[in-house]
Amino acid sequence: MTGGTWGSLGRWARRGVTFLAAGAAIGASVRFALDMQRARARIAGRSALLESAMGRVEYLVGGGDGPPVLVVHGSGGGFDQGELLARAALDADLRWIAPSRFGYLRSTFRPGATFDDQAHAYAALLDHLQIPRVAVLALSHGGPSALTFALLHPERVSSLTLVSAGVASTKDAAQDAANVQGKALTALFQVNLLYWAMTRFFRRPFLRLMGVNGSVVDRLGPAQRALVDELVDFMNPVAPRAAGVRFDNTASLPDARIEGIEAPTLVVHAKDDLLQLHRNAEYAAAHIRGARLVSFESGGHVVLALEQERIRALVREHLRAHPA
Repeated sequence: MTGGTWGSLGRWARRGVTFLAAGAAIGASVRFALDMQRARARIAGRSALLESAMGRVEYLVGGGDGPPVLVVHGSGGGFDQGELLARAALDADLRWIAPSRFGYLRSTFRPGATFDDQAHAYAALLDHLQIPRVAVLALSHGGPSALTFALLHPERVSSLTLVSAGVASTKDAAQDAANVQGKALTALFQVNLLYWAMTRFFRRPFLRLMGVNGSVVDRLGPAQRALVDELVDFMNPVAPRAAGVRFDNTASLPDARIEGIEAPTLVVHAKDDLLQLHRNAEYAAAHIRGARLVSFESGGHVVLALEQERIRALVREHLRAHPA
């Protein structure tokens, strides 16, 4: 074959690669647009708004006509993640209230806000709904404001349940590594396309950032994986949640103040959680009088998915023992 022929083949090969790359980019762009359209449609027109002294509070009420439960979402969430948490952990007959925390979706974020302010916003929401007393269920970084609510408004809280929750600040190598993961997640949550691409094409590394090691991912059954996928996908679009994620990663944690909490407390955590380290659960159990700690050897930061039935039973037992 002559040099000219080889040259022509090379040019065609380069053109083919270019066309394939362009086609893949177009396909990804279309998929991104469709996924964002579906994500926005999923949350549009479903929530209500309360104008309070703490700013605008977005919320959704659902479930049955049983005792009320305030469901507090984690970082990257909103009322929609609260709804998902309620569906995963609560019996269907319970009435749940799922607010979007400061900076999430349509809830106000004000510079200088604290978890104390968020706790007062919960009280204002309950006043608006004419609910005097609730059980509280909090996931991940929903923990700090839930703890603060139980501390500042003890008369409003019949029981407190923390699942994989942040509680106290520490300084060592393990916490430094978790903080690096938190900062990486915060960066992803600033841009819709960046988060979407990471979770669409690199889900396993993303779950590692979320505090889930590979062995946990490999153990997920179909129903468990579906719940994890919902948790990840329901955080789209991330841009309306970006201010809330930044708030979560800069506001001061409750730390030793939790010693003043009187509500009966259940703490559920996995020992291999790489994002909210298990020491958070140990700290809560050691500093809240009478708190019950249930630890799982494995499950990472998605232990609720891996051990859903067991955790659901624990929550049911705890709420029935301390009714609102």
